[in-house]
Amino acid sequence: MFESLRAVPADPILNLSVLYRQDTNPNKVDLGVGVYKDETGHTAIMEAVARAEERLLAEEDTKAYVGMAGSKRFCELLAQVTLGADHAVLADQRIAVAQTPGGSGALRVLGEFINVASPNATVWLGNPTWANHHAVMQSAGFTVKEYPYYNRGTRAVDFDAMLNALQNQTQAGDVVLLHGCCHNPSGADLSLDQWQAITDLVLAKGLIPYVDIAYQGLGEGMDEDAAGLRLMANAVPEMVIASSCSKNFGLYRERTGTAMIIAANAQQASLAQGQMNSVIRANYSMPPSHGALVVETILADPKLKQMWRDELKTMRKRIKDLRSQLVDAIKAEGVTQDFSFIERQKGMFSFLGVSAEQVDTLVNEHSVYLVGSSRINLAGLNQRNIAYVAKSIAAVL
Repeated sequence: MFESLRAVPADPILNLSVLYRQDTNPNKVDLGVGVYKDETGHTAIMEAVARAEERLLAEEDTKAYVGMAGSKRFCELLAQVTLGADHAVLADQRIAVAQTPGGSGALRVLGEFINVASPNATVWLGNPTWANHHAVMQSAGFTVKEYPYYNRGTRAVDFDAMLNALQNQTQAGDVVLLHGCCHNPSGADLSLDQWQAITDLVLAKGLIPYVDIAYQGLGEGMDEDAAGLRLMANAVPEMVIASSCSKNFGLYRERTGTAMIIAANAQQASLAQGQMNSVIRANYSMPPSHGALVVETILADPKLKQMWRDELKTMRKRIKDLRSQLVDAIKAEGVTQDFSFIERQKGMFSFLGVSAEQVDTLVNEHSVYLVGSSRINLAGLNQRNIAYVAKSIAAVL
């Protein structure tokens, strides 16, 4: 059996970490893997998380199973964080929620759920999108097609092309995956007016919106970053949402996420909950509990919640400042090419807009590690390396 196996290509993003660790250049910079790093280059444990873990260590009295959908209180709190505590969907009980192993787990669970409800469905992904979206959707059983999203000439959302493709190429029942905020990999987000236009199109064509909101709170704020998603959820009869606590709580290795299904009414939501639980049972049976208990502890305690929000605000401000500083540092190197788009984008990512050959030169000759598409993680910058990165970029232009 196993003699038929073939080698699988290394993940292009995760493999950067391997190459980075092997590099002996003292000036090396990792702008590849999408984790938040502080000024020292460390992905530290948030203070609110550490306090919650101390409490759990003292008070948790069981390691019994948590059930297929995980902690009910965690699910309630995450639905409120994502949709807003007073959203009509919650009041009308039109929502089914499950705790999942990270945002990726949520994406897969929701994908399989949709495939049960609508076998052989087509899912539309933006070009570009997070690279793993393709693998997750295909392995969930979808036919995957693409719509244009980012214009590499204008360095902004190519909204006319996006709207035209979704208007003319999709069929009723097709699934459209959208980034809730802080688009990965481009950093270019939809405006509220554009969210409204997509919502109108979804309603007119009978499409199913599938929103991945992995970076809520790292753009403009927890509520601001979810404004488009909430607008859409207020208007459409059906919708699915995958959220992650990896970034905004720094719980990367704890694999903490949430799958949400909005249905037309409470009865359908109850049926959806049962079906989603069945999908979970056949996959991993039930989720790990620690990360969700940490988040639940923070969100249920006003002091810890405020501490967390303050820490998240500091992270968000630092990313914004790094965007401006990189633009200024590139200008200071005498570069006339306009990089101001980096300041207009949101979240941790941007495309530099350089060629694959220039990316290779940055990696191989300057030890500045970034993805082949020229996507960089702004949170990998700090005051010790930002001038070196700017000088390296100037050298390849």
